[in-house]
Amino acid sequence: MTTLERRLGVGDAVVLGLGSMLGAGVFVVFGPATAAAGGTGLLIALAIAGVVAFCNATSSARLAARYPESGGTYVYGRERLGEFAGYLAGWGFVVGKTASCAAMALTVGLYVAPAAARPIAVAAVVALTVVNLIGVTKTARVTRWLVAVTLAVLVVVVAAGFTHARPVPLDRPHPAGVLTAAGLLFFAFAGYARIATLGEEVRDPERTIPRAVPVALGIVLVVYAVVAVTALAVLGAPRLAAAPAPLAAVVQASGVPELAWLVRAGAAVAVVGVLLALLAGVARTTLAMARRRDLPASLAAIHPTRRVPHRAQLLICAVVVALVALADVRGAIGFSSVTVLVYYAIANAAALTLPGRGRNVLAAFGLAGCVVLAGSLPWRSVVAGIAVLAVGALWFVVRRSRPLSGDPGAAAHDA
Repeated sequence: MTTLERRLGVGDAVVLGLGSMLGAGVFVVFGPATAAAGGTGLLIALAIAGVVAFCNATSSARLAARYPESGGTYVYGRERLGEFAGYLAGWGFVVGKTASCAAMALTVGLYVAPAAARPIAVAAVVALTVVNLIGVTKTARVTRWLVAVTLAVLVVVVAAGFTHARPVPLDRPHPAGVLTAAGLLFFAFAGYARIATLGEEVRDPERTIPRAVPVALGIVLVVYAVVAVTALAVLGAPRLAAAPAPLAAVVQASGVPELAWLVRAGAAVAVVGVLLALLAGVARTTLAMARRRDLPASLAAIHPTRRVPHRAQLLICAVVVALVALADVRGAIGFSSVTVLVYYAIANAAALTLPGRGRNVLAAFGLAGCVVLAGSLPWRSVVAGIAVLAVGALWFVVRRSRPLSGDPGAAAHDA
């Protein structure tokens, strides 16, 4: 079977993880999370989301080191839990994250020029697809610059806010909303899985992946905590909850409104970084599913020169462009959140089958955390996510009841 080329080291893998996490979340998620849980509840929810993400990251790193190939939890679920579990993880990831790509692209357009959001979103998707088609090392190089710009903008926000910060007021958290806020905040952490989905392109994966995943997650957790405390100290919980662009509001409230344009530009750059890595990750899970005929086998093609899954990448581009033209941003993100948590729940369940009692405690906690957070999201999001997963499960049953002649799935599974 044709494989991808291993080009990425620890630094590249960490950068790709940072590029996947430091994006739309840090620029928009603190407002709705504060509205759900209150100011004190925001900090509690951030801690909960960070702990669950750490458990998931540990499970993902263990599995990725054992199965260093493209596909992430789709592969781990198949190998450890059976074909259906792996398929459900892969289906949820591809469908949910494709919708998330559309939401990210529309976010870029809304920050750059709201009146022309959709055309700008389409242009962003096409341009970033071209970058991914050039090759994964180019993707890592571009992502490195995007991460640098994002961190620079966040430093400006924190520095501006520090001059006008007051002690963070402690209010009574909304108990029912803390888990909802944690679910929203978890969505902003979820990018560390991109390192695992690129496992077939990482050098020395048994060593690289377990090191890169927790490093990237730890950096992001520290950044989120600093930004959240700064926003609360400058705006207070009520203003933060109502702010559509919280970090721009921090700069304006700090007496330097002329820097608001920099924050808007930085937000657009950050979301571009997320979208770049997300498009690459979805294409590689599509590649892994196509290799086993869970998706059309033609999508398993790898470009002979660039060594990238070009057909899968082009298909994802076309679907995202269609969603950008037709979909509602909030609706797309709603069911995507549920499918992301289901994806990680399956990863933790797969990790529970590995040897290692101490680490399996983390996997069990991560599994329970994913289930609780998914159930705590708004009910419309839960229903939409379950419906999407049910459609995928139905296709699995139909596909298995009518196998294609010469199906290479079993051989791929045994390889």
